[in-house]
Order: sequence, then C-alpha cells, then structure tokens
Amino acid sequence: MSSPQPTPALLTRQVEELLQHDGPLPIVAAGDPVLRRIAEPYDGQLDDALLDRFVAALRETMHAAPGVGLAAPQVGVPLSIAVIEDKARGRKEALQARDRAPLPFRVLVNPVYEPEGEARAAFFEGCLSVPGWQAVTARYARVRLRGQDERGQAVDEVFTGWAARIVQHETDHLNGTLYLDVAEPRSLSTDQAVAAHWSQPTAETAAEVLGFELP
Repeated sequence: MSSPQPTPALLTRQVEELLQHDGPLPIVAAGDPVLRRIAEPYDGQLDDALLDRFVAALRETMHAAPGVGLAAPQVGVPLSIAVIEDKARGRKEALQARDRAPLPFRVLVNPVYEPEGEARAAFFEGCLSVPGWQAVTARYARVRLRGQDERGQAVDEVFTGWAARIVQHETDHLNGTLYLDVAEPRSLSTDQAVAAHWSQPTAETAAEVLGFELP
C-alpha cells in the first residue's frame, strides 16, 4: 500500500522545522523509506520565500558534505527538487578522462531526462546517502533534461560527460532510485579501497582486477 502524499501544510511545517537550526541539514541515509518513494511533483507547495530558504539550505548542505548534487528526499523532503554544482577540481588527467568541466549552480524542479544516443561511460560513483562506499556505474554520456527552475521557468538542456552523470544521479533520486541499483556489484569498494587501489583516471584497471565488464 502506498503512502498518501503529504499536504502542502505538512510539507511547509516539515521544511520550516528543518530550517530552524543554522548550518547544513542532516542527510538521510540509505534504508530510510523516503529515498525509495517517487518524490511528489513540485507545484508551489512552499511559498516563494520558504522555497528560497530551502534551496539555499540544500546548497549549503551539498557544499558542506561535500558533494556535487543533492536531492530534496536526501534531507527527508519528498519533493521533486534537486540542486547541482560542480567546481570540477582534481587532477587534469582525471578531469579529461571523465569529460568533467565546471557546472554552475542550478536548481532542478520536476526534472526528467532521456538519453541522446546509446554511448555510456562507466566510472566510480558515490552518494551522500550511502557514505563510505563507491561503485562503478555506467551512465549515458549525453542526456536531454527537461523540467523547471526554482522560478517555474522551463528548462530544456543537453548535458554531456560528468555533468550528464550528475543530472542522472540526482534525477534518479527523485524517482526512488539509488546509484547502487544500477552500479556494477563487483566493483563495490570502500572510499579507502578506491583511494588505495582504484585512483586511476578510468575504471579499466578495476574492471580487469575485480572481474567485470565496462560498456
């Protein structure tokens, strides 16, 4: 039996309570039911001022974690809202291998993506709601994203490379999907193991040693 959708009043109360304290919001970990529900489409359930405060808190929490994306269900709020931003810091060879470039901050509301082409790329990926672990995850190399921004303006944009990966990861959260659902199980590694063994720019060595195929 599915849970009833929360009313705007309940969502407002929930967000206001989250924002009562200064600092980053607590991040929900895997196993919490909110991460497995399809988020409710955002349709003005929060007034503009509260939405602005909530988005600012999501951004602060994402930076503090640190991460490159955060979806509202990851802080326990079942609304189809996510924030993304990537400063693309790291070794030049790794950035090039991952087609990773700076991605300015933006808010995704009710996002939906579809692949453009069949090409996929596989790299180690982690999640703020699954702390301490990473796994190789194949993602479409190019996707078209549709939705809105925080002001209700239409978004229709193509993302490639690492930005496309971020978009897919965060949009999946809004559909109750964790990256582990689509990752290569044999690649699952602790953060420490990735640093010790799999810090190469690509996942080819991990695939060979751990015994799995890349796309």
